[in-house]
Amino acid sequence: MEDAPDRHRRLLLSAGLAGLGALALPKLSLAAPQCSRLVLLGTAGGPTPKALRAAPSNALIVDGVVYVIDCGNGVARQLALAGIALDKIANVFITHQHSDHTADYGNLLWLAWAGSLAHPVDTWGPPPLSQMTRLFLEMNDADIRTRIGDEGRPPLAPLIRPHELTHAGTVMHDARVKVTAALVQHPPVASAFAYRFDCPDRSIVFSGDTRPSESLVELARGADVLVHEVMYLPALDKILAAESQAARLREHLLASHTTTEQVGRIAAEAGVKTLVLNHFVPGGDPSLTDDIWRDAAAKHYKGRIVVGRDLMEL
Repeated sequence: MEDAPDRHRRLLLSAGLAGLGALALPKLSLAAPQCSRLVLLGTAGGPTPKALRAAPSNALIVDGVVYVIDCGNGVARQLALAGIALDKIANVFITHQHSDHTADYGNLLWLAWAGSLAHPVDTWGPPPLSQMTRLFLEMNDADIRTRIGDEGRPPLAPLIRPHELTHAGTVMHDARVKVTAALVQHPPVASAFAYRFDCPDRSIVFSGDTRPSESLVELARGADVLVHEVMYLPALDKILAAESQAARLREHLLASHTTTEQVGRIAAEAGVKTLVLNHFVPGGDPSLTDDIWRDAAAKHYKGRIVVGRDLMEL
């Protein structure tokens, strides 16, 4: 057993070391991890405008840099409503070539440039992304030339750098995120991608449009967040009853999309921590409460389920 003087010396030594540690801590500590912000800009599915939800688009912000995933109609305004500066966009990712995901691809970059965007933006997606970019610039050449001459803006064309994707794998890797793509099944579209963003603080997967796909399950394996499209079949059948081509449309939707129950199975199989329901079909039915969507997905997934809303931040 130590005597009083020894105990006194030990306490003084401990206090001194603690003081040194406190003084040294700011120099020795690592930089704080870069926290990611996920904003659901638009959560409706389908090409026609909806009163209750905006068209499909998401924003991921890491260390103040913005990554946009899909560019549905009105994406620039949704970014403004979310308080996200357009001139902070660094990369744009397109999941597939359907108009509800691409309608404002060119407009987003054009409008950002009409503001204060002056740095290059890399865009990623399946063909014909390069041709789309070129034709968009050609279509709006009169306005672009006018603003260059009248407002002193830099040429727009060199600021948009499209990269066409045809295969799964690593898409890009910068100082903030690593982006990996998987080919998913969304017939009749040949090249449809899901994207996984591995950020400093967490991993986030965007399904894009897909039917249940094993490649998506593998991409999302162990992810912190899976943002997945969802279709509620009972409500869809009510809407289709009034359609002249109901049988054909129903067949297409079932072959190309994922029902609430299937989404739950996918999330459970992938072992994701949080499932975020997104790209709602139908997306304009006010009778479909959050509980209806959540309960249907929860039949096969017992983790955290978030029913997405426009401008929701996670």
